[in-house]
Amino acid sequence: MITATPTRPAPRAPIGAPPRLGVDLVVGGACAASVSAATCWLLALPTSQVAASLVLYAVLAGLVRLTLPAAQPGPGIGPANRITLLRATLVLPIAALAMTAMPMDARGYAWIVALSTAAMMLDGVDGRVARRTGTSTPFGARFDMELDAFLLIALALLLSRSGKTGSWVILIGGLRYLFVFAGMLWPLLQRPLPPSLRRKSVCVGQGVSLLAALAPVTPPAVASLITGMALVGLVYSFAVDVRWLTAPEASISRVNSCPMISTP
Repeated sequence: MITATPTRPAPRAPIGAPPRLGVDLVVGGACAASVSAATCWLLALPTSQVAASLVLYAVLAGLVRLTLPAAQPGPGIGPANRITLLRATLVLPIAALAMTAMPMDARGYAWIVALSTAAMMLDGVDGRVARRTGTSTPFGARFDMELDAFLLIALALLLSRSGKTGSWVILIGGLRYLFVFAGMLWPLLQRPLPPSLRRKSVCVGQGVSLLAALAPVTPPAVASLITGMALVGLVYSFAVDVRWLTAPEASISRVNSCPMISTP
């Protein structure tokens, strides 16, 4: 029988800038530079790719510094968020490749798949660490979610440029951002959603389908098929959530006792 692991509350940072935050961000920057430099060396890319990755990392570090609560369990950004930051050092070089439209060969796509797989495997680790150390926070959940979304849009852009699928595949990464934008125009879509195994499964399926399609051994017809099926599932999932969010208040009150999350 599996028993729950007791958790001990982590020490809280004092009011003000969390201690060691700067150290965490500098170490993260060094890791991002190392991964990007290795990418340039392996794929014979110009060193401008390192600069592009570091620009993205600087933006990320700035956002973390601006949005990290002063009372964040620490020291620094906390153990779970350090793992998420490590994931970011794998994701940002991929995003830099997507944004700069560098030509890619089979070795390049294999490297992208390898980095993305490592980032996705770490995805569940940060959550477990947060629960075990008692450092789960809304900031950590949002940090993790936004990084997942950023990886998906980067992979979708790379797949679109590969010629294996049409430009429609960008919707796999872009629908979530369209949903957020729609919420700015239609406040009903900003309501919190209850946890959903369907939503989590669809999210995992998007990443797996994009990686499978990007793999050098996958022919275009198969890539289009698996990503097309993934997109259909994603559209269905968003449709279910939109219908739930726009339902009358009476029907929404039936799940008021459920824990909530903020976005699909």
